[in-house]
Amino acid sequence: MHNKEYRPTLAQLRTFVTVAENKHFGTAAAKLEISQPSLSQGLVALEQGLGVQLIERSTRKVIVTSAGETLLPYAKSTLEAADTFLAHARGAHGTLSGPLTIGVIPTIAPYILPDLLAMITETYPELEPRFVEEQTQHLIARLRNGNLDLAILALPSEATGMVDSSLYTEDFAIVSPPDHPIAGRTDVQVAELRDLDLLLLDDGPCLRDQVVDLCRHAHVNPAEATNSVTRASSLTTIMQLVMGGLGCTLVPKSALATECHGKNLGVAYFAPDVTAEREVGLVFRSSAARSEEFREFGTLITAAYENALARSLEG
Repeated sequence: MHNKEYRPTLAQLRTFVTVAENKHFGTAAAKLEISQPSLSQGLVALEQGLGVQLIERSTRKVIVTSAGETLLPYAKSTLEAADTFLAHARGAHGTLSGPLTIGVIPTIAPYILPDLLAMITETYPELEPRFVEEQTQHLIARLRNGNLDLAILALPSEATGMVDSSLYTEDFAIVSPPDHPIAGRTDVQVAELRDLDLLLLDDGPCLRDQVVDLCRHAHVNPAEATNSVTRASSLTTIMQLVMGGLGCTLVPKSALATECHGKNLGVAYFAPDVTAEREVGLVFRSSAARSEEFREFGTLITAAYENALARSLEG
C-alpha cells in the first residue's frame, strides 16, 4: 500500500537506477560499492514506500516492470538535479567544481589531454575531472545512463536527447612511408585516395567512418582505396604498419606530433580547396542544468587542441 508520507532517499533512487541500468544485482552492488544484501534492502524499502513493484527478480534475470520503466526517467532527473545542486554548492556560482566525468574518443584523447589537464588545474582548481576513453557508441550509452556528464566526440552525434556543441574543425593529413610518391606534397586531391592502399582502424571507431565517408563524397569506392584485410585498433599500430610499407593512412593533424615524431614516416596534406576534415565538439544531455558551464569548459578543450595542432605543424 502506498504511504502518502513516504519520501525516497537519494540512495534508494540511485539503487533503483543502477539496478535498472545493469539488469544485475551483483554488478549494481559493485558499482555502488555496497553489499548485495544492502542493495536489495534499499530497493525493497523504496518499493514498499511507493507501493509499486519496480523490479521483477528471478534466478535468471532482472526485469524492469512497466511502472519501473515509467518512473526511471524521473529518478534519473532527480539524481542529476541533486548532483548539480552539490556541484554548485561546492564552488562559486558559474564555476565548475566537484566531480565531472568526461568521455573522450581514442582519436582525440592522447593528443589533447596533456594540455587539457594542465589547463583544468589552473582554471578550475576545485574541479575533480574523471576521464573515460571509449568509442562513440559506448560514450553515448554512458551519457544516456547518466554515467558521463559530457563527452568529446566527432560531430554530429545524431543522438536523441543530446546537445551537440561544436568546438573546432580539424583537417586530416596523409601519412605514408618516406619514399612514397605522395610524401611531402601539399596539393593532394581526394580522388587520389583511390591510388593509395589505405590502412584504416577496425570497425567501430568513428575515424574509420569519417575516412570512408570522405572517399564516398569524392566518388571514390572505399573498397578500391582501402586495405580491407590489414586493420588495427589504434593509430599507434597503424603507424607501425605504415612504417613497414604496408600502406598509407589518414590521421587528424593534431595527432601528427605524437604519432609521427621520431619515426621514419612521410606526411602529405590535401590542397587548400579540398574539404577533408572532421568536426569535434561536446555532447551532453539536453536536460543538463550546467550546459552553459559545459560550453565554457569547451573553450579549454579548443585551446588544448590548438596547442596539439601547433606542435604537429612545427614538427
